[in-house]
Amino acid sequence: MKKRLAFTFAIVCTLIIAGCGNGGNNNSAVNDSANNTQKESAAPEATTAPAKDVTIKMFQFKVEIAEQLNTLAEEYEKETGVKVEVETHGGGEDYGALLKAEIASGSEPEIFNNGGYTALVPYMDRATDLSGEAWVKDLIPTSKTPATVDGKLYGMPMNVEGYGLIYNKALFEKAGITEEPKTLPQLKEVAAKLKAAGITPFEATNEWWSMGIHLVNVGLANQPDPKKFIEDVKAGTETIKGNEVFKQWLDLVDVIFDNAQDNKMTTDYATQVADFASGKAAMMLQGNWTQGDIDKIDPALNLGILPLPISDKEGTILVGVPNNYVVNSKSEHPEEAKAFLNWLVTSETGKQYLTKEFKFIPAETNIETKAEDIGQVAVAVQEKSATALGWNWDMFPDGVTQGFGAAMQEYLGGKLSHDQLLEKLDKAVQDIVKQ
Repeated sequence: MKKRLAFTFAIVCTLIIAGCGNGGNNNSAVNDSANNTQKESAAPEATTAPAKDVTIKMFQFKVEIAEQLNTLAEEYEKETGVKVEVETHGGGEDYGALLKAEIASGSEPEIFNNGGYTALVPYMDRATDLSGEAWVKDLIPTSKTPATVDGKLYGMPMNVEGYGLIYNKALFEKAGITEEPKTLPQLKEVAAKLKAAGITPFEATNEWWSMGIHLVNVGLANQPDPKKFIEDVKAGTETIKGNEVFKQWLDLVDVIFDNAQDNKMTTDYATQVADFASGKAAMMLQGNWTQGDIDKIDPALNLGILPLPISDKEGTILVGVPNNYVVNSKSEHPEEAKAFLNWLVTSETGKQYLTKEFKFIPAETNIETKAEDIGQVAVAVQEKSATALGWNWDMFPDGVTQGFGAAMQEYLGGKLSHDQLLEKLDKAVQDIVKQ
């Protein structure tokens, strides 16, 4: 049955942005730093038809759709004569550093990924105003917030995603677990039951971004005012160490790490997903972006998604816009890049790839989806979206989350105490802010 996403995710994203303190479509995190770097420009013109026999380059980070995106590029070339070269860097790679190196080398990709907020600041001198594009009117309103500066939109939201604890329902049933855990004490009970049944509770990964971004964000998102907390931590008037929410958050971290597989220190992202899909563990901290890779191993798995609780109160999943497609005004063919993005969300071919092949939850309200196309995890994200919290990591300057990830890797390896971990998270912020 077809389902429109406008109503559900308009509500969800409104709650997310309100929780982050980002009212309206004015990206204050970018405004203060970017006002002096923005170039004056006239109102954006509508996208023109793509030129023939040209090549545009997309520098993108989403490894889960790399193969499908290359196939989509071939379809676009057949329809338009424009070649799209896709270069993918993600997973264990530092996409941000590689993008900076690419630009520093003199190569200017027509399209690149950016998370928005403070992550957009270094690129404001080349980000193209997309406010006049035809697809903008169809966006979930709050999906525009991360890439909006002074009322202008500088990126196309890639999609809407959610993450939590993806779980294997068959393994839960095998362990005699009949109800989804909603609180931390309940999650601990589930882990104990799984271990008693000879089942590894969690498949963990050593990837810095999974721990330094997704896991740390649980502590950020549960703050009474995440945006204010982050601004205070950056200003040095508040610290992560000593924060009551982060003290609780440590209990969740320990439940996952202490009940994970033995080789967690050497398990990269691809191995984590493959091992989980092979039934080697009952849960993993990931999101609906893993559905395609899971299906390659076992499309018959019966999956759900659990919240990430930090106390005896019910936890939530985390929902947000993972990234934006930015059109580079300093590239050779920015107009052809805009035409490609327009085709991606308006053509039947593009929309089919977004949902059926990429398994995306679209950020556009006019793109219909089928549950069998986007997958069980995405459907579960939709079902739990009413209470979702948001994504906050891009409110930190570039480099902070990498520092978070390094600290989390040390903690995963048993090299840090609770206090030392929290101290290192604070240091990761100050090391970048004071530069």
